[in-house]
Parts: sequence; structure tokens; C-alpha cells
Amino acid sequence: MTGANLRSLSKPASTADFRQVGDCCDILNVNLAGLYRFHQHLHHDPMSNTLQRTVFVVSDSTGITAATFSNSVLSQFEQVEFDTVRVPYLDSVEKAEGVVKRINRCAADQNAPPLVFSTLVDPTISETIRGADCIFFDLFGTFVQHIEEALGVKSSHSVGRSHMGGLSKQYNARIEAINFTLAHDDGQYVRGLEEADVILVGVSRCGKTPTSLYLAMQYAVKAANYPLIPEDFDRGGLPATLLPFRKKLFGLSIHPDRLAEVRNERRPNSQYASLKQCRDEVASAERLMRMENIPWLSTTTKSIEEISTKVMAEIGLERKQQFY
Repeated sequence: MTGANLRSLSKPASTADFRQVGDCCDILNVNLAGLYRFHQHLHHDPMSNTLQRTVFVVSDSTGITAATFSNSVLSQFEQVEFDTVRVPYLDSVEKAEGVVKRINRCAADQNAPPLVFSTLVDPTISETIRGADCIFFDLFGTFVQHIEEALGVKSSHSVGRSHMGGLSKQYNARIEAINFTLAHDDGQYVRGLEEADVILVGVSRCGKTPTSLYLAMQYAVKAANYPLIPEDFDRGGLPATLLPFRKKLFGLSIHPDRLAEVRNERRPNSQYASLKQCRDEVASAERLMRMENIPWLSTTTKSIEEISTKVMAEIGLERKQQFY
């Protein structure tokens, strides 16, 4: 298993850090004393001057849900370097006992109990892991109990329900969207644009392709993308190919300094990557998008998730959202 480092700073966690995740902890029946215990047992690396902690993400399916939740919560602790150990398909007590040994060994080596984020459905396996020397967060168990009480019905306690997509309409729609997005990347194929849910436009290397793929993979959105190039700026208008689909357009921009960095990784010391070229293209693209009344945003300081959420809201694609 490989570790995934979040951000690390040198300042200690503040009370505000704990308050920001307090609501989550209340829902999960984990009091803030547990998180203070976590903070008190942080392992300090004297060589790197950072705080370190091991996190186990355990699931009897893919572990995607637990990993996503843990990343979101732990990002509040900017001064800690988390080493994440992901354990998917934990589907037997024998496997669980092996993981318990790993957790206990980690706790002994680091003199601190690891954090364990769990989406285990089987109660026997879950209790086995809970018995390890760890701080245990049961993401499914507590939520399922509250929902059962609210709805007055019992859950199926089925493993991997949110990822059993092979025969589902949502899964097939997502695969279709991915195929569409790959075929319509960077303006390489213009037929079928009428099927697009959104068409992202912007200068080369501003984030159009990763955003398009995220929209397709996460939300089954058919996202095409089309580059704006100097010829478009000289002409002072959109490419003729895009004119019939003006209402589907959404623009992405980027700070010229960042764009130059990205382009230099691809074509070092070229005119294409020069700061002057990047400044000219970004200014011209933003001017064109304002003139054509195209909604747009800067990707410079935003994550793919933030960009995609903004695109979905602006274009009115909330109805397409499916969480997998």
C-alpha cells in the first residue's frame, strides 16, 4: 500500500481545526476527545519537522467512499503528514484479524493509535477491526442506523451497493459519457457535439481535459472541450463549429504565470510556453468570453472537484449528478 500525503505545515492544530470537523464527529458518534487524543499522539519526525500519522481505510468493497470521506476530513489538519493505508475487499474475519495485527504493530511502532476509517458492512468484521489499538470511525454503521430509524425500514446490509454498477443505468451512462468525452477531447472530433451536455473552452493547458474527464467519470456528463487559439483571437469570434452550441459553452481560464509553468513542462523554453505568449492568450481568451457572454472561471487555485461543481451549477446540470 502506498501513502498519500496531504498538506503539511509546521503550526499545531488549532481549536478551530477541531470545530470544523465537529459536526462530522457528532454524526459518527465520535466525540472530540477522540480527535484530541489523536492530536496528542501525533508522531513527530525530527528530520522533516512535520507531524506524521498513519491512517487505515478499510472496506469490504472498493474503499472509495471511506477514502473520499477521510481525505475531506483530514485535510483540516494541514500541519500533519498522513500516511494512508488502503485495505479494500476485507470480506472475512481471517483477513480482518490480519489487518488488526498490522494496526497493532503500527500503533506499537509509532507509539500512537492509527486512525481507522471504515465502511465495513458485516458487523462481525467491523467489530474485529474496532477491537484493534486504533481510533475507529464507522462511516456506514452510524449513518445506516439513523436512516433506518428515520425511514422505519431495515437496510439490506449488502456489500458494495454503491459500486455495483455493471448492470445499472447509471454505470452504463457513465461509460457512455467517458467514451464521448475521450472522442471529443481538444476539438479533435466535432461531429456529435449536439449530444454534449457541456463544451469547455479555453486556452491550451488551462485544465479542460481533466475537468471534462472528471465530469464524465463522476457525474456521467458528456463533456466536450475545444481549444481557443490565436487565430480565434485574431478573428475576434468563436470558431464556427461552436456557434450552434453557444448555450452549452463554459470557459476556463488560468493565471498566465501558472500557465507558463504548465506549458514549460510540456515544451520547455518555447514561444508556446513563454510568459508573454501566455499573457497574450489568456487576456485575449477572457476578452472573447466576455464579449460572447460565456460564463467562465479561473482554474488557477481551484481543484478539479471545485471546477466541476461550478460548471454543473452554471450550466444547470445538477439533475445529472449521480454519486458513485
